[in-house]
Amino acid sequence: MSTVPAGDATGRRASDKGRYGRLTRERVLTVALGVVDAEGLSALSMRRLGSELGVEAMSLYRYLPGKGALLDGLVEALHQEVEERLLPVAETLPYPGPAWRAGLQRLAHATYAVGLRHPEVVPLLATRMLSVPLARRPAAVLRVDERILRLLHEGGLDGPAAAAAHRAVTAWLLGYLLVDLRAMVDAPEEPDPAFRLGLHRLPAQDFPRLRAGAVSLAGQGGLAELSAGLDALLDRVTA
Repeated sequence: MSTVPAGDATGRRASDKGRYGRLTRERVLTVALGVVDAEGLSALSMRRLGSELGVEAMSLYRYLPGKGALLDGLVEALHQEVEERLLPVAETLPYPGPAWRAGLQRLAHATYAVGLRHPEVVPLLATRMLSVPLARRPAAVLRVDERILRLLHEGGLDGPAAAAAHRAVTAWLLGYLLVDLRAMVDAPEEPDPAFRLGLHRLPAQDFPRLRAGAVSLAGQGGLAELSAGLDALLDRVTA
């Protein structure tokens, strides 16, 4: 699990000590991420989190003042994990193009890998950005955006061109991840692909091409398609 800035240690009370020891913001978010990974976002609440930590739910409000802050903390944790994957200098991505494009490819690969580790949290990458203004977003989120803009600047894009490219790159990364993680399987226990996907539920006369292509659509594109799409996009925005 990635690290996020710990909460202020001042003003703690005896109720801050749970089954994992003294609470910190990092520990709260680590456990919250574990709950969501295992049981989904619908299982997460302050009461559920307090129970998991062995403290009263009210103790958590010193670190995350409400459900919205908790969800934003999960987004922060994912971005921090992406940053950590980008830190090792020796971990270079073999890439025939210029360094700035290799940097964007590394970022794309890291984002994809973290998304696959925490698929239940990925929808928050979209929904929380609809309600949290830019200046109020966690620093880890802003640093990823800053990295993208810096790499685009190194590639010769600035001003409106860089803004347009930033929109295109971030939309591609998030959209690709959401498509690869979308629910497709209807009956996991079924060995036959058609029944596993529940194609008998789709009227053949209404959805002939969807039925014919469903098995292929159910597969993940993986890193190869992610990289190819990003390259095509960068060719377009730098033309």
